[in-house]
Amino acid sequence: MKKIIFILLLTTQILFAQSGFDKGNYLYQKGRYEQAISEYESVLSAKQHSSELYFNLGNCYYKLNKVAPAIYNYEKALVLSPDDAEIKNNLKFAQKMTIDEVKDVPKVGFSKMVHNLTSTFHYNTWAWISVGFSTLFLLFFIGYYFSQIALSKRIFFFGMFALIFLLLISVSAAISEKNDFENERPAIIFEEMVLVKSEPQKASTTVFTLHEGTKVFVLETLENWKKIQLTDGTEGWIEKTAIKEVK
Repeated sequence: MKKIIFILLLTTQILFAQSGFDKGNYLYQKGRYEQAISEYESVLSAKQHSSELYFNLGNCYYKLNKVAPAIYNYEKALVLSPDDAEIKNNLKFAQKMTIDEVKDVPKVGFSKMVHNLTSTFHYNTWAWISVGFSTLFLLFFIGYYFSQIALSKRIFFFGMFALIFLLLISVSAAISEKNDFENERPAIIFEEMVLVKSEPQKASTTVFTLHEGTKVFVLETLENWKKIQLTDGTEGWIEKTAIKEVK
C-alpha cells in the first residue's frame, strides 16, 4: 500500500512539474518573464531539475538584465548538459554584461597537454569511449583466438595491444575529468559589489573588488567566509552570503 501511495505521489509531482514548466514556457513566449520565473521556480521547489529548466530560467533573467541570476542558471544548465552549444553561447552573451574582466591563465607544459586531452570530452563521454574500446578489444581477442591465418592473427594480436593502450588513456581521462568535476566548486557573485579581503575578517586589508556575475572558485570555507580563486589565480576571502555555488 505504501509503495502505491509513493508512486501516486511521485506521478502527481512529475505532472505538476511538467505543468509548471509548460506554463513557464508559455509565459516566456508572451514576454511575461517575471511570471515565467515564478513557474520555473515552482518546478525547482518540486525537486525537478533539468538543463532545459535552468536554461529557460537563465533566458528569463537575461531578458530582465539580471546578470548574476542569468549566469548562475546558465552555469547550472551546463553542469547537467556540458556539451550543449546553445547554453554555452547564451552564457557568453550574459558574461558580456559583467563589469570585471578576469583573464584565464592557461596551464603550461605537460599539465597543459594532459588538460587539453582530458577536457576534450565530458567524463561520461570518456566512459562510453572506454566501453567502446573494451568491446573492440573483446572482438579482436575473439578474432585472434579463432583465426587460422597467420597474418590476420598477427593483426589481431597487435590490435589488442593498441586497444589496451587506448583503453587505459580513455579510462585515465574519465577518472581525471571526474575528479576535476567533483573537486571544482564554481560560484557566482550575487552582490552588486563585494570587497575581497586578505583574511577571513572584515577588518583585514581589501585585496580587490568584484562585481555581480563574476565567476569564482571556492577553495575553502571558514565560518561565514569563503576563500575564492579567480581564473587568473588571484585569491582572497569574501563573506559567503555574497556568492551562490553552482554545484
